[in-house]
Amino acid sequence: MRTLAFFVAVSVIAPVSAFAQGILVINNDGIRLPRVTVPPSAMSYEIQQILVEGKIDNQLADIQVSQKFHNSGSGTIEAQFIFPLPYDGAIDSMTLMVNGEELTAKLLPADEARTRYQDIVRSKKDPALLEWVGTGMFQTSVFPIPAGETRTVTITYQQLLRNQDQLTEFLFPLSTAQFTSQPVDQLQLRLTVNSDSPLQNIYSPTHSVKIERPSEKRATVSIEKNNVVPSEDFRLFFNSSDDSISATLLTHRPSGDEDGYFLLLASPKIPKESEKYQAKTVVFVVDKSGSMSGQKMEQAREAAKFILNNLRDGDQFNIISYDSKVESFSSQLQEFSSKTREAALAYVDGLFAGGGTNIHDSLTSALSGLSESKLPNYILFMTDGRPTTGEQNESKIAAAVKAANAVNARLLTFGVGYDVNSRLLDRLSRDNHGLGEYVRPDEDIEEYVSKVFQRISSPVLTNAELTFDFDDSSPGQGINRVSPSGSLDLFSGEQLVVVGRFRKFGAAKIRLTGFIRGEEQEFTFSGKFRKKVNNDSNPFIAKLWATRRIGELIDELDLNGRNDELINELVMLSTKHGILTPYTSFLADETVRPELASDSNRRLSSFSLLTLEEAEGRLGFSQRGFKQLFKSADGAQDADEGYFELLAESGTDSFGLGASTDSLSTQPSGQRTNLSSSSFRSRLSRSSGYGGYGASNAPADNARPAAAGGFGFGDELATPASQVVESKEAAVQKIKSLIRRTGSQTLYQRGNLLVTPETANIDPDNTETEIVKIERFSDEYFKLSQQNTVDENELLALQKDDERLLIRLRGKVYLIE
Repeated sequence: MRTLAFFVAVSVIAPVSAFAQGILVINNDGIRLPRVTVPPSAMSYEIQQILVEGKIDNQLADIQVSQKFHNSGSGTIEAQFIFPLPYDGAIDSMTLMVNGEELTAKLLPADEARTRYQDIVRSKKDPALLEWVGTGMFQTSVFPIPAGETRTVTITYQQLLRNQDQLTEFLFPLSTAQFTSQPVDQLQLRLTVNSDSPLQNIYSPTHSVKIERPSEKRATVSIEKNNVVPSEDFRLFFNSSDDSISATLLTHRPSGDEDGYFLLLASPKIPKESEKYQAKTVVFVVDKSGSMSGQKMEQAREAAKFILNNLRDGDQFNIISYDSKVESFSSQLQEFSSKTREAALAYVDGLFAGGGTNIHDSLTSALSGLSESKLPNYILFMTDGRPTTGEQNESKIAAAVKAANAVNARLLTFGVGYDVNSRLLDRLSRDNHGLGEYVRPDEDIEEYVSKVFQRISSPVLTNAELTFDFDDSSPGQGINRVSPSGSLDLFSGEQLVVVGRFRKFGAAKIRLTGFIRGEEQEFTFSGKFRKKVNNDSNPFIAKLWATRRIGELIDELDLNGRNDELINELVMLSTKHGILTPYTSFLADETVRPELASDSNRRLSSFSLLTLEEAEGRLGFSQRGFKQLFKSADGAQDADEGYFELLAESGTDSFGLGASTDSLSTQPSGQRTNLSSSSFRSRLSRSSGYGGYGASNAPADNARPAAAGGFGFGDELATPASQVVESKEAAVQKIKSLIRRTGSQTLYQRGNLLVTPETANIDPDNTETEIVKIERFSDEYFKLSQQNTVDENELLALQKDDERLLIRLRGKVYLIE
């Protein structure tokens, strides 16, 4: 279902430009509308601001949207504002204002609106509105926007939200902004959610949102971004329940010949102030070696003080400090009280930097101080360097720490700066049921530690296990590849997001078994794994699952070494879902075929994965931070944000954006292979098999193909960043042009040809291949669009002028040109 979408449609003999929730229709002839790839024209506009404010009471939403449109051209724009209505038509009390004056408008039913949509697409030679064919339309009269002036368009409406699978969904369309010629200066969204019952799960699969819960029945959800091009519609799911823990299930099955995808949301009820929180044990292990001197040591002290000031009565704690030797605040765990807190604060004030870094003894000492108890145990371990005293072998340190963890404590690591052994930290956190955080040199240690501590401060259900029991008794595994796997902890105010695959269908009983104050508790929920195939039903689940799975694959390759089967899966998932990683950045290279099963692409990925040999330095730090982001992703957008963040950070020695890295460690003995040498390039040409459109041989010595993202390796081997991209923003736009996604499908631009992974190996000009050729915007084109799903029409909407589109629909291959 789509909720209200606002299009400012522009009536010209040129492509329609969609901006955020609107398409501005300019009723002037001969004007080419602004696209990312189109030069500015005499008639163009930009969105300066989008403000979305709303109140949701149970299922009823009152929404107000305000947009500022600026005429950046040299002539007056005669504009018309149109917006499609949702499929169920559940819109009431709609008003549209332009600069405070109400504008007359007409409601068109679906059949009449279909003709209007197609007329716009046909006359403007732009398919941006195709996905809305079949919906109603609200269309305003024409209003002028003089050159250089701004008009504020305000819409208020009331909508009954859809409720399915015990979840209420709010959707606000923003994805049409991917066609904008300029980023939106300011985007703000703020929703207040009220419920008659306690709110529990609140989750956005599309955006990173700030959630505040002032009471158990009220929450605010907000986004604020500047200079942004929104590429995803905003979606929000929430539910309310009087149960102590609530869980809801969503599924997605894009085709009948593969396992489906599921997403499980679980969240405990927010305790009232009068209710007692479950106690916990927290040990903070802080590095005070010589490299921690100055600001880092001061931030570490402040982080320790934050923990001490936020413990509760009943908690147990200790502080371990280490350099070449290990010291502690107390020889045993202390019960938290005002007295022990003051004593611990005094201990923290006396910490100073000096000496080496004894990671082995600090962690085994911290773990030996824990005893079996009814309390959950958490160790927060911080270091800014590699081990330099005591045991220094990475594998032996990891094995000793794992063996010492007799109480299944969760180890949460913080790597500070680029000198850490990031691979060791990842191994420690994975082996000990934890997670890893990486703090850049210019970031505040206290901010990271306090963020993690706030997450774990209120455990509700610990060491929990998920099981799925289907109603039928047929043998076989119904659920597989669940993430996160293993035991789970649920915390008050935190949203647990579990994804996985399923191959059984029908009703199932979901059991969540864990411990509350040392006593085992079981919670059961009902769910339905739907057999029906539907490309338009929750496609974000597939990408979120693939994002986490890619993080897990990189983790396995990083910690356990090369495995061809895992590399094949990494390349296949990245290609299928259009997810870029430093090891599959060749997908943004126009000379590489985006095939699901490609030996040459696997060899390219194998080559890139050599960088995982770098355990230290900025390169090692960046890779592990990227990997952790993928493993812990809560939304499909995390993949793109992670890659582009890595692209922005890449500098003197990180993934080749202006890189000085000219060699990679390939042997445990420390010998290094020079990647810029002729002999290595010769090996590469024999093994990589660069094969793509117009490329049959390996690159010349000085011309290795570089991805649009600029992730090459070596000064001489990789194209210099300055020759690949002019800026991070230009690189992002280039990548988004080369790799375009709908809800469940991916298009790759190869020259003027757009292909999917299914059609990447088809020659569109081979007369022996059975291909249905259709002229763009012809009668056959519109007949095809009427047969398509929304997701399939989104593929058509991504085709630009002078491009050919090669896609497979319902078993047939179509060439649209």
